[in-house]
Amino acid sequence: MAVRLGDIAPDFQAETSEGRIKFHEWLGNSWGVLFSHPADFTPVCTTELGAVAKLRAEFDKRNVKVVALSVDGLESHKNWISDINETQHTHVNFPIIADPAFEVANLYDMVHPNASDKFTVRSVFVIGADKKVKLTITYPASTGRNFDEILRVIDSLQLTAGYSVATPANWKQGEDVIITMAVKDEDIAAKFPKGSTRIKPYLRTTPQPNL
Repeated sequence: MAVRLGDIAPDFQAETSEGRIKFHEWLGNSWGVLFSHPADFTPVCTTELGAVAKLRAEFDKRNVKVVALSVDGLESHKNWISDINETQHTHVNFPIIADPAFEVANLYDMVHPNASDKFTVRSVFVIGADKKVKLTITYPASTGRNFDEILRVIDSLQLTAGYSVATPANWKQGEDVIITMAVKDEDIAAKFPKGSTRIKPYLRTTPQPNL
């Protein structure tokens, strides 16, 4: 069964490049990003793991733990990590799950037979501190993931979790946000002391509230 938005992220135990983890316990009170790879020593994924390592401080700032998954074993992971560190000029600083039996891959519906029945697709799951799935994205094998975009989405999700706001198209940190329809006009001034703009009855904006 597919993992859908709002579902509790399936829990699991697995061996990783940084030791055995119990997923929910490992997440603790943090948010999480779980992203899968078809196999070790694949070129696009090598660049992705390097990119995530370089962004570790950005994920930490947002209280987000990152974990990758590949269906190869631990020894292969260790050798691949050496290649990633060398070619991407970084140091892999997050765990990579070893999933040779496809246990986690099947739990998260990462095997799509029309793409391949031997490898996982390149999925991303953003998981909130409440252990619920907040975002799912699946990329084709040929397109490297944009982790700046994933950070942007996390910023938006965390804003929504803390305030009654949504973010408009192409929103970036520091820009105005949308007041949700759940907030009545008469409550806006108290809830959003920075002020608001009423463009339409259903479209009301306010400066980003957590800055």
